[in-house]
Amino acid sequence: MGVTRQKHAKKIMGFYKHNFQFREPFQVLLDGTFCQAALRNKIQIREQLPGYLDGAAQLCTTRCVIKELESLGKALYGAKLIAQRFGVRNCSHHKSPVSGSTCLFSMIEDGNPHHFFIATQDQDLSNKVKRKPGIPLLFIIQNTMVLDKPSPKSLAFVQKSQTNQLVPEYQKQSIVELKEKEGLVKQEGEKRRKRKRAGGPNPLSCLKKKKKKTQEGQEPSAEKKKRRKRKRKR
Repeated sequence: MGVTRQKHAKKIMGFYKHNFQFREPFQVLLDGTFCQAALRNKIQIREQLPGYLDGAAQLCTTRCVIKELESLGKALYGAKLIAQRFGVRNCSHHKSPVSGSTCLFSMIEDGNPHHFFIATQDQDLSNKVKRKPGIPLLFIIQNTMVLDKPSPKSLAFVQKSQTNQLVPEYQKQSIVELKEKEGLVKQEGEKRRKRKRAGGPNPLSCLKKKKKKTQEGQEPSAEKKKRRKRKRKR
């Protein structure tokens, strides 16, 4: 296994462990297409996958996947034998089996509570998985297993959670109850009273009044000038 590929997988696993609480043993759901690709490329899934994920892994499938492989006959007989070696997880299609891709998607559709990985070569299923945040996707390229990088949906989910925009409802309720207990929540109809601040003097009243020049004030000065002229003539 290449060092670069191992570092790539370790980085991605750290993302899912830190942001979506994935823990060992990792639950890996495989479909018939992945088993067939592993058989064709001579990949020992049970031996190689734990080393690639850097942790213990439980390989599993569903009854629908096995039923689908059985219905396809001899062409996928080897893939069916591989799938039968893994644990079988209960699905909701006991009475009427569905296709393997439909079944696997139903296992992670409601938020992936069991923290499943999806291992598939089905492109349609892969695209659906990428539209759900927090679901690791495995596939095979030539003779190598690859853990896909986090999808844009997973990255967006983590970004929102880091900005505290995704607060669970039970946490919101507990925060409200705590505020009420501490008296930090205003009762309905209660209004905050505004305190009147002591006002200072009106700045306009502090300005000095300008003296108006009146005609009365001008007349005495004119009369004085006339008197001075008369005295000089005398």
